[in-house]
Amino acid sequence: MKLFKTLIVLFVMTSCTQKEKVDLIVSGDSVYTVDNEFSKAESFAVKDGKILAIGSTKDILDKYDAEQVLDADGKYVYPGFNDAHCHFNGYAVNLLQYADLRGTESPEEIYGLLKQHHDKFGGDWILGRSWDQNDWAVKDFPDKNRLDELFPDIPVYLVRVDGHAGWCNSKALELAGVTAKSKVNGGDVLLKNGEPSGILIDNAMGFVVKFIPEVTSEQLEKGLLEAQRNCFAAGLTSVTDCGLDKETILLMDKMQNAGELKMRVNAMLNPTQENFDYFVKKGEAYKTDRLLVNTIKIYADGALGSRGALMMTDYSDDPGNSGLQIETQEYYDMICQLAYDNNFAVATHAIGDGGNRLMLDTYGKYLKGKNDRRWRIEHSQIINADDFAKFAEFSVVPSIQPTHCTSDMPWAEDRVGAERIQGAYAYQTLLNQLGWVPAGTDFPVEDIYPLYTFYSAVFRTDHKGWPEGGWHKAEGLTREQTLRAMTSWAAKSSFEENEKGSLEAGKIADFIILDTDLMTAEPNEVLDTKILSTWSAGEKVFEL
Repeated sequence: MKLFKTLIVLFVMTSCTQKEKVDLIVSGDSVYTVDNEFSKAESFAVKDGKILAIGSTKDILDKYDAEQVLDADGKYVYPGFNDAHCHFNGYAVNLLQYADLRGTESPEEIYGLLKQHHDKFGGDWILGRSWDQNDWAVKDFPDKNRLDELFPDIPVYLVRVDGHAGWCNSKALELAGVTAKSKVNGGDVLLKNGEPSGILIDNAMGFVVKFIPEVTSEQLEKGLLEAQRNCFAAGLTSVTDCGLDKETILLMDKMQNAGELKMRVNAMLNPTQENFDYFVKKGEAYKTDRLLVNTIKIYADGALGSRGALMMTDYSDDPGNSGLQIETQEYYDMICQLAYDNNFAVATHAIGDGGNRLMLDTYGKYLKGKNDRRWRIEHSQIINADDFAKFAEFSVVPSIQPTHCTSDMPWAEDRVGAERIQGAYAYQTLLNQLGWVPAGTDFPVEDIYPLYTFYSAVFRTDHKGWPEGGWHKAEGLTREQTLRAMTSWAAKSSFEENEKGSLEAGKIADFIILDTDLMTAEPNEVLDTKILSTWSAGEKVFEL
């Protein structure tokens, strides 16, 4: 009997001291969980790629044992950033083919960069991306003349920063058969002295784009891996890629299954028949651990910078022009009916107040009231005062990109006037409709860095602090709201809030470690913040 009692005591003692084996313990004092209470923790344990438990360092170390213990003392841990609107594949292609023209201050600077790029890489075309005439001393659109002088025998195609205008030389226009008589719905061929000037707006860009050689699958794989490296270095563990074809999605799926592409991708579909037949008409989302396909991406209008955004009345600085409606009402009805019938979401690019009203009213015909379909309007940039409530009425998700606000603020009021600007980049008003918003960068239209999103949303200034006090600061977001928009609310926008977006037991262990407390940092400290490491499913994928 004594022996039996002794064995029981030994068993209880052993049971009390035995710790559960896990793969990783992150031990620190500043873990922002971004849970419903926005609570802070000290440590968490990871097993099989998911968070097993989170709490105090003492509790975690008392209960769990791991060969890998990550000391995050004095550092700050956050959920991995999730870019709710970007062009991941487009960024990958840019890395392979396009000269980077972002931040150039004159056409002359661009000409020099193009010569350098072509001397270095060669090729049958000269391609570039991210010029913006609003950054130049003369803010008019450029023309083809100097491009023709420098590159008379090779086609040149340069995409504006917003992706809604192309700048070409005569060789490219000739190859595409573009003349002064060329017309297309939802686009415009700008003329100068009765001839194409070299600027193509929105759908007119397609005249030339279809002649640009496509990258091979092998080239794209390299581009995607390079894009992934840059995203991890920026603290991104998930992205929503706004508009992909079947072939690209299946390539990403293959690379993810092979363990090469670890980035989580919410892949929005381009509205092609092939995509409809392969994905949509199956009536359910395509879902893996790292890939989601459940949304059709379409366009209502163009961009504000190129005056293609659809306005309810004329542009203040361009009388007679109210922008472009990209497709017919019948087209939008067809897409919405198809998505509704097959339980897919619709995400529509809409920037002007006319474009936003068009899509809110179109969505309303199918959604008919509050729902959990999570149909989205991408950008939601300029809203008529009478239309904000429609987001709440039809449960439409406004997907915002705060760096657009700080990029556009020097000239946006010139475009739309003092009255309409009151409903522009109105993020706090939009957030109040549903109580949440997802945020993204729209890279490569803007820089890839989510920390710039945080800065723009919270402070509403450029990186030099202009304007003092922030531009229409009342429409900025709080720090907590912004962090949620970049993590948990971004996950919610794709129906993935139960899997990722916050550091809670049972969720994927995607997290980042920074050297700065974003909740208290001064503006310059936010810009100087360093991503020390990025972790995907408990695996380190980047370290500074």
